[in-house]
Amino acid sequence: MRRRVLLSILLVIAATVLTLGVPLSVISWRVVDDLVHRDLQTRLESVAVSIANQSASSGLDLGQLATAVPPGGRLDIRMAGRIDQSIGPPISGETTSAQLVMAGGGLLRLAVPQDYLRTEQWTALALVALAVVLSVIVGTGVALLLAGRIVTPLSDLARRSARLGAGDFRTFRRRYGIGELDRVADVLDTSAQDIAALIGRERDLAGDISHQLRTRLTGLRLSLEELADHPDPLVAEEIQEALDQTDRLVTVVDDLLANARAERAAGASEVELADELAEIDTEWEPRLVEAGRSLLVRCPRNVLVRATPGRLREALAVLVENSLRHGAGPVEIGVRTVGGRSGDMVVVEVGDQGPGVPDALVPHVFDRGVSTASSSGIGLGLARAFVEADGGRLELRRAAPPVFAIFLRRAGEPAEGASSAAQTAGGRSDVPGS
Repeated sequence: MRRRVLLSILLVIAATVLTLGVPLSVISWRVVDDLVHRDLQTRLESVAVSIANQSASSGLDLGQLATAVPPGGRLDIRMAGRIDQSIGPPISGETTSAQLVMAGGGLLRLAVPQDYLRTEQWTALALVALAVVLSVIVGTGVALLLAGRIVTPLSDLARRSARLGAGDFRTFRRRYGIGELDRVADVLDTSAQDIAALIGRERDLAGDISHQLRTRLTGLRLSLEELADHPDPLVAEEIQEALDQTDRLVTVVDDLLANARAERAAGASEVELADELAEIDTEWEPRLVEAGRSLLVRCPRNVLVRATPGRLREALAVLVENSLRHGAGPVEIGVRTVGGRSGDMVVVEVGDQGPGVPDALVPHVFDRGVSTASSSGIGLGLARAFVEADGGRLELRRAAPPVFAIFLRRAGEPAEGASSAAQTAGGRSDVPGS
């Protein structure tokens, strides 16, 4: 896009140069011709006045008249019966001349070589060309600045729109000083909050419905089992058939939930965790240093997990940003394994030395709309949704100083490992990297 915008501006500059430069060159050529003839005519008038003054006093002083002749020019003085003189060498080739008829019948003619006029004209054209080149240089510089000022915000907004489509509902405070683009940024932020709230309500509703449905089905099955020993064979047969229908309905509900989880995790792939954390370090270290803090990342190589790189980076970015805004001291990111002897789960812990999460908010820290500051309150809930979409889990391991833990499946491990490993490690409260 930058190239297209720059090319468009340069085409406008080129059209402007052609529209103004060519006519200006032609006009300059003719103006110089007119100025040279006027200069010759002015010199002749000066010579005529000098001749008149000398004739009134004494003889004619050619040396005084020679000062009015331009270099390489020739002045012819013709006065019938009195003067027939020439000043300057003969001129070969084409000339540019002017003549003046004196009051007493005399004739003055001043000529210069054609090269004299052409030199002046080419000098004027050179000045016009220089002005055109300077205009192109300045225009190109302005085009580069405008292209950067326009394209960078547009590219940023395009990336934000793509992230919004991919499920990243974080808001961005960056604005560009361009009213229209800032308005688009405001709309994207508002839309992100609205969509996040809508999806959150739908997810909560689906969870509530599935929970209530399974609870009711369990109660119904228990009631039917109590009636299964009815003495009437026909009634017992009908009850058994109702039990079979209930079991099939429970199976359908479980399959629907399992399919939904599988579809969310379909984009997960084998990811080198150290590479993803390196990108987080590159992105957030400057901002933390600017705030007088630091980012410490400890992760061994060759730790492969099942995750979607974009979702994982966004979830980690939410946790780091949360520490930057609400925490204190260095932000630490550590990696360890939990589970079996070989370690079937990888835990990424993010913590700082801040005051942590108030006790009243601990049970609701991942609820949307819950915040200890003026933020939107959707960040942690969004991060948990990102992690859970890939079959992982995000938990608050310790409230103060705060430590958040992301449980990820190792590459090749089954999806069921996330919740069990999270429960296995639930009693530990290690500081990241310790």
